[in-house]
Amino acid sequence: MLLREGQVSGLAEALRALAEGDIAALDRIWTLCADDLYGLVLWRTGSPADAEDAVQEVFVRLARAPHLAAAAQKPRAYLLTMAHRAAIDARRKRRESPAESAPALLAPASDPGRAADAARASQLVQELPGAQREVVYLKHFADLTFDEIARVTGVPMFTAASRYRLALRRLRKKMGVQG
Repeated sequence: MLLREGQVSGLAEALRALAEGDIAALDRIWTLCADDLYGLVLWRTGSPADAEDAVQEVFVRLARAPHLAAAAQKPRAYLLTMAHRAAIDARRKRRESPAESAPALLAPASDPGRAADAARASQLVQELPGAQREVVYLKHFADLTFDEIARVTGVPMFTAASRYRLALRRLRKKMGVQG
């Protein structure tokens, strides 16, 4: 879900309110970004249970130290970074590769052709390594730049861009697309 300009400022305001002690601000923060956080962790881990636990952990950490997020220049990227780290922690706890399928790409049910293409693309994306799957999610669904992806994932910008290019190359090859 892409946050519009008003929602970005609304997120910053809600984080400031939380830092000032307004616990009800957590609901506003949840409404504005829980889907993005869950989506990122789900794409990273492949596990709905891990994604739920990781998002809950993000909000626990946020409630414990709201001043850190409130001080962030890019609050959405800061929360995505927290989710990225929580996903890594979840994978380390589990110490195995994701067994459940990656989330399906959205396609209108009224268009069977697009739904079939989305199902095939989802299966192929699931086969990507977690780091590449995560970059695809951050680029296409969270609409982040490579610089922002680098900050979220803690890698150099060129590594983020390289992971994206490798993911696209693998997907094209698996789909039989020349390019």
